[in-house]
Amino acid sequence: MQTFSVRELREKSGELSREAEEGRLSLVTRHGQPLFVSVPFTPELLGAGVHTALAVQLFKSGDVTSARAAKIAGMGLSKFLQHLSDQGIAVVDHDPAELEAELAAFGAAA
Repeated sequence: MQTFSVRELREKSGELSREAEEGRLSLVTRHGQPLFVSVPFTPELLGAGVHTALAVQLFKSGDVTSARAAKIAGMGLSKFLQHLSDQGIAVVDHDPAELEAELAAFGAAA
């Protein structure tokens, strides 16, 4: 496992990429302390469901849309939305005030 400091990442990003492409983990440190591990997306890792877990986390944090997360997970959108629902994760996140306004407008139109 190769070690890179945060400071070195700008200069050695190509080297970090090569390590990942060759299936090797890399450790990234800050001030000599471990910060994170770079984990290559190997077929074995993907088979274990890491891509789905990553997609769920990115969706939950609001970093990607449900459609983009479904692509990351390698699923169709409806299957991914069902997966989220099965885990108790809301697939729609309405602001309560916005929802009230929309419901009031809907009631006025009826």
